[in-house]
Amino acid sequence: QVQLVESGGGLVQPGGSLRLSCAASGFTFSSSTMSWYRQAPGKERELVATITSTGGTTNVADSVKGRFTISRDNAKNTVYLQMNSLKPEDTAVYRCRALNKFLIYWGQGTQVTVSS
Repeated sequence: QVQLVESGGGLVQPGGSLRLSCAASGFTFSSSTMSWYRQAPGKERELVATITSTGGTTNVADSVKGRFTISRDNAKNTVYLQMNSLKPEDTAVYRCRALNKFLIYWGQGTQVTVSS
């Protein structure tokens, strides 16, 4: 069955870094557009970053531009989110999403907490 499993979240101090991973299985990862979303308590879900199937095009939200980078390894069926210079306002549950033709799959999410 389809699975998207995020990992790499945790507690980090402001200014620190984390790398999130999302391991995919059960569908054709290499032909899927992958995205990272986040949602903080009481806030709307926010699209953080997107990468096309070949990795040739990436987009990141203005709120994280210059700090976050999305990448993928199609040989490992994994998408990454490198997060640097983390701020308290980056605290949220981060989820990956796969878009494969007209099908959408979601992971369960991983908590990122930025606090001193």
